[in-house]
Amino acid sequence: MSFSEAISDGFSKYVVFSGRSSRSAYWYWALFAFLVNAATLLVDSILGTGFLYFISAVALFLPGLAVLIRRLHDADHSGWWVLISFFPLIGFIVLIVFLVTPSKPANKWGDGPDTPVAAAV
Repeated sequence: MSFSEAISDGFSKYVVFSGRSSRSAYWYWALFAFLVNAATLLVDSILGTGFLYFISAVALFLPGLAVLIRRLHDADHSGWWVLISFFPLIGFIVLIVFLVTPSKPANKWGDGPDTPVAAAV
């Protein structure tokens, strides 16, 4: 999945917490969110406000959470594992390990995320 496809996928499924997202889709989304938040933070620091950063953080929160949960599904873990991030150090490490693991074959959350869909006849 390319960078632009990952962004499009993230926004088109912005509150879809079921299904799966590939590793590349998640990390491209994370890069996009980082760049947008960094740019708005820079603009806000120049303007002396915090408004743009707040808007971007709120706007990207649900799509980011949805992509994260779908990525956990792709690694064959429940989306509830996102709550482990509340444990300061070990939670972050466990979550990163889950996010970098390769995609698993078809599981209870669906076929692989990069599996081509058969064309309708």
